[in-house]
Amino acid sequence: MSAKLEKLKQSLQNALGSRIAELLDVCDGLTLVVRADDYLAVARTLRDDPNLSFEQLIDLCGVDYSAYGEGTSAAWRGRRYAVVNHLMSIRHNWRLRLRVFAEDDDYPRVESLINVWNCANWFEREAFDLYGILFNGHPDLRRILTDYGFIGHPFRKDFPVSGYVEMIYDTEQQRVVYQPVTIERREVTPRIIREEAYGDDPLG
Repeated sequence: MSAKLEKLKQSLQNALGSRIAELLDVCDGLTLVVRADDYLAVARTLRDDPNLSFEQLIDLCGVDYSAYGEGTSAAWRGRRYAVVNHLMSIRHNWRLRLRVFAEDDDYPRVESLINVWNCANWFEREAFDLYGILFNGHPDLRRILTDYGFIGHPFRKDFPVSGYVEMIYDTEQQRVVYQPVTIERREVTPRIIREEAYGDDPLG
């Protein structure tokens, strides 16, 4: 671990203490894992503590761990849904991943970070739309990528690949309508075509 990461690790331990569930050194950076109950308070500390000063939320995304490591000895056995934030401190020129797991796999929800970093708004809407993760305190939690009438959450690993309905423009009604998916599942088998005498020795 570099001296810079060591300094960040020490600053995190000093500022957060027992609120750190895990502090991992992975992919040339630190990942801070916190409990859902501590998530909002930790985010405020990360922003406001002068020794940390994470002024900027770069990204926030949902993660579904249900099939993570499937078929290997590293198969996932923890909570299914997580929210991962990528933070940046301009003052100290360092970055941090902040991860929190939703306590309930059937009804995943965590606190909204809009009042900490305002740009979390659309990121949280995206995580809600694609994964079904709810954010307590979000002022306008609506779908952002799929249609408002869409049923389900596309990035859940239990969502059918082809979906349930498709949207087409009906020329007779002159409007967009929904109808059951008409695409038939098919196996795609690569067809290998080789020239006559393929592989023959050209000199022999």
